[in-house]
Amino acid sequence: MEYKTEKELLYKAKQAEGKTFGEIDNSGRIEDGKAKGQLGQIIEESFFEYEINSKSEADFSDLGIELKVTPIKKNKNGTLSAKERLVLNIINYHDEVHQLFETSSFWRKNREILILFYQWVSNIARADYKVIKSYLHRYPEEDLEIIKHDWKIIVEKIKNGLAHELSEADTNYLAACTKGASKSSLRTQPYSDEEAMQRAYSLKQSYMTALVRKEIKQEDLIRFAGPGELKQKSMFELLLDRFKPYQGMSIEQICKKTGLKVNSKSKNFLQEFVSELLGIRGTKLDQIEEFAKANIQLKTIRLEPNGVPKEHMSFKNIDFFEWEKETWDESWLKNHFEETKFLFVVFHYKESKKDNPNRKLYFRGITLWNMSNNDIEDTLKNFWLHVQSLIKNGIKLELVKQKNRTIVKNNLPKPGNNNVCHIRPKARDSKDKIMLPDGQTITKQAFWLDNTYIAKIIMNM
Repeated sequence: MEYKTEKELLYKAKQAEGKTFGEIDNSGRIEDGKAKGQLGQIIEESFFEYEINSKSEADFSDLGIELKVTPIKKNKNGTLSAKERLVLNIINYHDEVHQLFETSSFWRKNREILILFYQWVSNIARADYKVIKSYLHRYPEEDLEIIKHDWKIIVEKIKNGLAHELSEADTNYLAACTKGASKSSLRTQPYSDEEAMQRAYSLKQSYMTALVRKEIKQEDLIRFAGPGELKQKSMFELLLDRFKPYQGMSIEQICKKTGLKVNSKSKNFLQEFVSELLGIRGTKLDQIEEFAKANIQLKTIRLEPNGVPKEHMSFKNIDFFEWEKETWDESWLKNHFEETKFLFVVFHYKESKKDNPNRKLYFRGITLWNMSNNDIEDTLKNFWLHVQSLIKNGIKLELVKQKNRTIVKNNLPKPGNNNVCHIRPKARDSKDKIMLPDGQTITKQAFWLDNTYIAKIIMNM
């Protein structure tokens, strides 16, 4: 069926809202419960009544509108989020390097996207998934400036013969995600003999979650920068501008200069301090639109005089049952470091605590970091596989007497094990325990990055 006007197409899309895929399907595809992409094909074929194709132009080519069907989910805390990234078109490494953004395959196909959101619910039949919202996505001017910058980063990496090192965390909103996970998914690239995984343009899961928050939940997100600023500078350059005037100053000097008042005794003192400098006091970082869409997470670091943080960097507590059952590709560890950028705000001490118990903390600077694809697919993957093997074989717990107390030792990877990451306790006390798959109990454990690994990142600031 041909849709002659945008109004006609959007009116039709609106009629899908509230319907289940079982009600929409007239092709029998819904009975194939495992085939990926079937839900999108049902919408194409049974609802919009056009033949399934793999055209290089937009699905509704006369209108320049691409069609996408994507799931949202309800989280444990009652919020809604995108269940996954929105995968767009395959990147042809050989062709894309000769294009401008305006002639790129991404822009030709995805300039405007008609998105049908449906609610994914665990343990119900796919036929019962319900379309809850149709939405025509046009990129706001601010988003488009960031996406143009993302596209350039991806293409520059291909031009430098590094398509095999592309990572989703290289960019902010527009990513190059892997498409296929076997050797048959390898592709040649124009400026290197090394084959690279097939990749597709995608809008990050964090970007899609921000859309869900704005368009379905009607949340107000706060802009950090305007389109005029983003045309001149990248997000990181704008952040550098915001922090640069305070480089080398002590916290006391910064407070005096700016009139900031923060509680140095607060557990989250440095986080509050950074929020003040960003001008977002009382606002969570995920309420800043650019941070939410790019999945930028803030980490404050205190360096000792030797340039190494005293503490390792902690992340979330480990669910050992989940780790035992998941695959590497679906693991939290892989996806978190593939999809997350970290804003490291770095402070340092000039003296040791021993030399000066009242030593001052100085602001050193910021860096925007993501883990390299090599570290993810080499060190991190081997670490994940090793831990999964330990869980499946039963983690060894041993009572050891130490001076006037008895502690429980385990054989999980310790700091320095691979010079990147390790597992160690993160609990209220030794009685704060969880159960392991084999029935043993263990003090709550978390994933940590080694302090020496963090020091090497900071060294390159």
